Amino acid sequence: MSVNEASFKAIAAELAGKATLVAVSKTKPAADIQELYNLGQRDFGENYVQELVDKQAELPADIRWHFIGHLQSNKVKYIAPFVHLIHGIDSARLLQEVNKQAVRNNRIINVLLQVHIAREETKFGMDEQELETLLTQLTTNASEWANVRVSGLMGMASFTEDKEVVRSEFHYLQLLAHKYSKQTVPNCSFNILSMGMSSDYAVALEEGSTMVRIGSLLFGAREKKEKSQ
Repeated sequence: MSVNEASFKAIAAELAGKATLVAVSKTKPAADIQELYNLGQRDFGENYVQELVDKQAELPADIRWHFIGHLQSNKVKYIAPFVHLIHGIDSARLLQEVNKQAVRNNRIINVLLQVHIAREETKFGMDEQELETLLTQLTTNASEWANVRVSGLMGMASFTEDKEVVRSEFHYLQLLAHKYSKQTVPNCSFNILSMGMSSDYAVALEEGSTMVRIGSLLFGAREKKEKSQ
C-alpha cells in the first residue's frame, strides 16, 4: 500500500474521542487518498485550489474536504460548492468573499479563523486585536454574515524542535478559544480548535486541540510542488 496503514490505525486510535484527524493529502495522488478512504478516513486536507477541485470530482462524494492552505479571495468560488471547512480565514475581506460565494451556492460554509501564534513572520493569521475587531463586526452586523459559520480557531506553531516554545504557542491559542467560547457571537460556535501537525500534534492534544492535520505520518514525505495553485 502507498499509505502507512499501521501508522493510520495507531493515530486514529490515539485520537479517538479527543480530536478529528484531517489527513493532509496535498500533492498526493487520488489513488493514495482512496486507499486511506477504504481504511475509514473521511476528512482530507488540501492546500491548492485546483488540486482540490480535481480530486473532489474524482473521489467519493462523502469525503469531507478541508481547505487548509492560504486561500486567495478570487479562488473561493471554485471550492464554495462543496468544501466542508475552510481553515485559514485571516481577514474580514476573505470572510466576506466566502459568505458571498456561500449565498450564490445556497450554502452555509463552516470556517476557522486563523490566528498568528508562531515566531515566523512567514506564517499567516490575525493577531489578537485583528481577531477581536473581526468578531465585533460579526456581532454588530450579524445579518451580513448569515452564510458563514465560524466553528473555531486555527493556528500553526513555530517550526522548531523546542517543544516548550510550541507548547506556549498552542496554550496561547487555547486560551483565546476558551475566552471566545464563553461569549455569544452570532454565527459562531468555537467548538473546533485546529492545531497540531505530524511533528507536534502530541503537544497540541495536551493543550486542547480538537482537530489535527497530519500528512507525512500517513502518506510519507511530501512531493515537491512545481508551482502553487
